[in-house]
Amino acid sequence: MTPARTFAQALADEVLVLDGGLSNQLEAQGCDLSDALWSARLLADAPEQITAAHTAYVRAGARVLITGSYQATFEGFARRGLSHTEAAELLTRSIALARAAAGDEREKGEKGEDEGERGGHGGGERVGGVGEGEGEGEGAPPPSLEDAGRGKVWVAASVGPYGATLPGGGEYRGRYGLSVRELVAFHRPRVEVLAAAGPDVLALETVPDAVEAEALLRAVEGCGVPVWLSYTVAGGRTRAGQDLTEAFAVAAGNGQVVAVGVNCCEPAEAGDAVAAAVAATGLPAVVYPNSGEHWDAGARDWRGTSAYGPAAAPALAAAWARAGARLIGGCCRVGPETIAALAERNGPGV
Repeated sequence: MTPARTFAQALADEVLVLDGGLSNQLEAQGCDLSDALWSARLLADAPEQITAAHTAYVRAGARVLITGSYQATFEGFARRGLSHTEAAELLTRSIALARAAAGDEREKGEKGEDEGERGGHGGGERVGGVGEGEGEGEGAPPPSLEDAGRGKVWVAASVGPYGATLPGGGEYRGRYGLSVRELVAFHRPRVEVLAAAGPDVLALETVPDAVEAEALLRAVEGCGVPVWLSYTVAGGRTRAGQDLTEAFAVAAGNGQVVAVGVNCCEPAEAGDAVAAAVAATGLPAVVYPNSGEHWDAGARDWRGTSAYGPAAAPALAAAWARAGARLIGGCCRVGPETIAALAERNGPGV
């Protein structure tokens, strides 16, 4: 029997399309996310909505689903009166919901193929190389964006930053005044529960501060699950103001880390960050920016126009893939339509 590929092996073979923003898809489904727990509330109150959101992204072509555990913490659940055991059950449920969506859609795709149909976007064959035919002529082309209906759908357990538990967007500032030891103590219990639930990878995501990145990497030591590390950046630096090359270097030489990069940043920031991540670590890059719109806290509404929608995303993704990105998707305000454009066999730039 041929052994199953690991997540790291999949990255070596191809570009994997991530999902988009979970919260915006939940809102599109009519969910109220005004609660302090944000989307994590639905793990308890409406888990079927989370499964439906995951399913929308699988149908769009996502090959990696990021769980609804970003803002799910023991401390946050305790403030809602949940016991440690109840909170652990909800964290575990976040993995099960993503697995259910991935498994259900995969089974439907396989059934369709058995009946002579071609699932996914544009058929089941590997699409042409990202950026292929652009005349660069240097080495082999990077792996291609592959149709989602043919391969495994992987599950990434979201481990959000400490700042996600703070009011006022603490995850976009960092510098919490906590030591590495204190941050490890905060993250480790959640990591242990999520790892025990059997995800394919842990997504250490939206990290604003290299100090917290160091703490997260310590917190995941020995958990038995590979991880990716993804900073949120602005102005070519971490949100806490640190040099990106130095921040990425925190993960260099760490055998548990399979990818390093950025998320929840403006699309224009992503290209340079991908190049810096690859240069600092030699690892594949992960990149999933937001739409490029800005949240107006006073008006409680999004302003500006999207720079990362269905028309623009495939060409941007092609450039990121040429720079070394192997996990490409979207974050806030990036929905199934954009993910479908990334996964589309004949999409622009693919």
